[in-house]
Amino acid sequence: MNRDGRSSAAASAKDAAGRATDKAQDAAAGAERHRAADWVTGAGQIANGIVHFAIGAIALGVAFGGSGSADQSGAMQAIKESPPGAIALWAVGLALIALALLAFVAAVAASRRGWKDALKEAGRGVAYAVVGATALVVATGGTSDGESQTESFSAQLMSNRFGALLVGLIGAGIAAIGVYFVVKGAKRKFREDVAPPARWRRLVDVLGTAGYIAKGVAIVIVGALFVIAAVRHDPEEAGGLDGALQSLTTVPGGVIALIAIAVGLMLYGVYCFARGLWSR
Repeated sequence: MNRDGRSSAAASAKDAAGRATDKAQDAAAGAERHRAADWVTGAGQIANGIVHFAIGAIALGVAFGGSGSADQSGAMQAIKESPPGAIALWAVGLALIALALLAFVAAVAASRRGWKDALKEAGRGVAYAVVGATALVVATGGTSDGESQTESFSAQLMSNRFGALLVGLIGAGIAAIGVYFVVKGAKRKFREDVAPPARWRRLVDVLGTAGYIAKGVAIVIVGALFVIAAVRHDPEEAGGLDGALQSLTTVPGGVIALIAIAVGLMLYGVYCFARGLWSR
């Protein structure tokens, strides 16, 4: 094949890829507008609210000397031990997995606007999928220990030459996500996601502001633990959400901060209920 032939073939392949991408984006946008998407969003956000409310309640108990794992795995265990039991846990898990799939569809549709929007939606999908998978693991009788998994992951990374640097960068990335949540709450950018009736708007603003800031602060602490682990080259310093919240009980004034974060996480859970009812 001569040079002109190769150029023509490359151009044809590029055009075909472009048409396929356009079709995928159109299909994804259509799926987003389908009535079923509203049902998935509503059920998924309510499930998300249940999980966050449970995490906040466990964290509040820890602040007053109680026990429990204040993270997703602890929340799932608490749901399983509640009166609805495994049925509720299955419902939560399946609803979050469905919400994750919808987020991935939204990422495809958002890719037409730009890669940043697509990555944001994909990141939400991954987060929902992880929590949903944790629920299904516990529902089927399995166990999930976020703290030990985090420490194992950090240890594996640190066994490599530049592992400590990677752990530190991961920590910085996690902290950045936490800052994003704080800013979103403080500036009330969550209003883009929820459209409550006028009489409920002020209450939803309070729930969203307190909830996003509390969740953001908790995530920043998780990121800080990763950075500390990297600096000390000690994977046991790294921890998930439970480790971050538990660490507050060891510092002056930490219990008060833990109570504030716990209440904030519970309020975030209630905000998710409102988002499920009045998603924009």
